[in-house]
Amino acid sequence: MKNMTVLGAGIMGHGAAQLFAQAGYNVRIQARRETSLETARELITNSLKIMVEKEMLTQDKMDQTLANIKYTTDLREAIEDTDFILESIPEKLELKLDTYDIIESVVSEKTIIASNTSTFPLKELTQRAKNPERFVITHFFNPPQLVPIVEIAKFEKTDENVVQKTYDLMKEIGKSPVVLKKEITGFIVNRVQVAFLRECFNLIELGVCTAEDIDIAVKGSMGFKWAFCGPMESQDLAGLQTTQAMVYNIEQDLSNVRDVPDFLKEMVNNEQLGIRSNKGFYEYDDLGAEAIHTRDDNFLDLLKLIQQKEAKKETTPAK
Repeated sequence: MKNMTVLGAGIMGHGAAQLFAQAGYNVRIQARRETSLETARELITNSLKIMVEKEMLTQDKMDQTLANIKYTTDLREAIEDTDFILESIPEKLELKLDTYDIIESVVSEKTIIASNTSTFPLKELTQRAKNPERFVITHFFNPPQLVPIVEIAKFEKTDENVVQKTYDLMKEIGKSPVVLKKEITGFIVNRVQVAFLRECFNLIELGVCTAEDIDIAVKGSMGFKWAFCGPMESQDLAGLQTTQAMVYNIEQDLSNVRDVPDFLKEMVNNEQLGIRSNKGFYEYDDLGAEAIHTRDDNFLDLLKLIQQKEAKKETTPAK
């Protein structure tokens, strides 16, 4: 595969386009509005500049990456002669289905069609597809050019060769892909995240701690450990007899509510939407621009460290 197409120039789309281009692929990114493409171009350029400043890229590599990307508002132009399409348009099923109709009328039967959706199962996405076997989900996380994980979801009609090619491509662009053995709502990360958040919300409702207390506690514990030692490996290293006792002692007391907590509903109803309204669990200025910059700067430092460790591992002779 040589030619990549990204449909949608939003947060996820422009980040994925950057990844493909950095890996040396020819990339076309498509959006309905020219202003969206100009914003994407600016964001990609700024992202690469920071990577150059942090010595994660050379200036020549940045220039080549930018040269690998073409921008267009023409859908048919974007998908012509492409090998892989990443659809990252708004989460509106009818819009996606209409887009797939156009795609399948233009591209080769060998072209892989991947969606970044976290909302719709493949059964729904392929309900009008001529070749459902070439559809797959590649769920990136924000910001996609920095966060390593990509969840790959298939369904009973997906060709295993398509899954393998998609997996190999994700590895090629520097991601850490995982393939779900079966499709399930929320995939892996969001299911774990929602279960985790349910208990966080419960602790706040019970008056045990504040939102800030939770952030401090998690960043200084699981957040510190899990970047290099995930939750399952952590339990191995702690000893599974300890894990068994911990789960037994605490599990019966955990929240099992099935609804969004009232305080969160009230926050949303009162337009406390986080960075979109400058107030959520915390208060922000300029729609959270400084908070996002700090987050991404920290993510880049962590990514640089991970890449350095991986490079060292590859060059260290086996004992």
